[in-house]
Amino acid sequence: MSYVTPAELATKMIDAGEAKIFMSTRDTVIRAYMAGAILALAAAFAITITVQTGEPLAGAMLFPVGFCMLYLLGFDLLTGVFTLAPLALIDKRPGVRLRSVLRNWSLVFVGNFAGALTVALMMAVIFTYAFSTGPNDVGQAIGKIGESRTVGYADHGAAGMLTLFIRGVLCNWMVSTGVVAAMMSTSVSGKVIGMWMPIMVFFYMGFEHSIVNMYLFPSGLMLGGDFSIADYFIWNEIPTLVGNLVGGLTFVGLTVYATHARTAATRRRPGSPAPARPEVARAAK
Repeated sequence: MSYVTPAELATKMIDAGEAKIFMSTRDTVIRAYMAGAILALAAAFAITITVQTGEPLAGAMLFPVGFCMLYLLGFDLLTGVFTLAPLALIDKRPGVRLRSVLRNWSLVFVGNFAGALTVALMMAVIFTYAFSTGPNDVGQAIGKIGESRTVGYADHGAAGMLTLFIRGVLCNWMVSTGVVAAMMSTSVSGKVIGMWMPIMVFFYMGFEHSIVNMYLFPSGLMLGGDFSIADYFIWNEIPTLVGNLVGGLTFVGLTVYATHARTAATRRRPGSPAPARPEVARAAK
C-alpha cells in the first residue's frame, strides 16, 4: 500500500526535521532559494488567472502546482521547517540544539527571500516592459494587494494586527498539513492529492503566507503600490512569520507528535487481560 500509517508518519516527520537541521549551508540555501522562486512564480500564475478570468477560485485551484513542484524536487519553505525542525529538538535527537534549529530557520528565510525577490524583479520587468510603461492589469492588481494587506491592516490598529496574526496561523495550519499529507503516501499521485487540497484552501481564503508575501510585497512596491518597506515588514511580514510558526508547529507538528510519536497509555477495557510486563514477555520467548 502507498499509505503511511500515522505512527510511521510521525517518525518520518521527526527524521525529516533532523535531516534539514544537519543539511549543509550550501544545500540549505540553494534549496530554499529555489523553493521561494517557484512559489513566487506560482503566486504570479494564480493572480494572472484570477485577473484574466475574474474568478478567484480558478487561481486558487491552480496555485498548488507550484507547491507540488517544489516539494517533489526536495526544496524547502520556511513554513515547512517551522513545523518539522523543532520536532527533532523535542524528540532529543543526538546533536540537535536550539541554535541548530534557529540556524536552519535563518538560512531558509534568507534563501526563500532571495528566490522570491528574484522572481518579483523578473515579473515586474515583464509587467512594465522593463519599467518603460505603467504596469499592466496583473501588475496593478499586485500593487493593490500590497496596499490592502499592509496599510489596510494598519488602518484597524491592534484589531488589524490580530487579524493578520490569525490569518498567518491558519495559513501554516493548512500549508503544513499539505507538507505532512505528502508524507502520508509513497506514490507521486498520492502526494500531489494530499498537498493540493489544503494549499488550495489557504490561497482561496486569503490567509497570510510569509514566503508568498516575500514575492507579493516587494513586487507591489516595484509596481507602484502605495505603501512602504516599513509597512511591509511591520504590518505584514513579521506578524505573518510569527503566525506561521505558531500555526504550523502547534496545529500540525506538535499534535501529530503528541498523539502518534508519544502516545498516551492505552485504556484497558473491563474484563480484558492486563498487558504483559516487558520482562515477562521476554521470558515467554
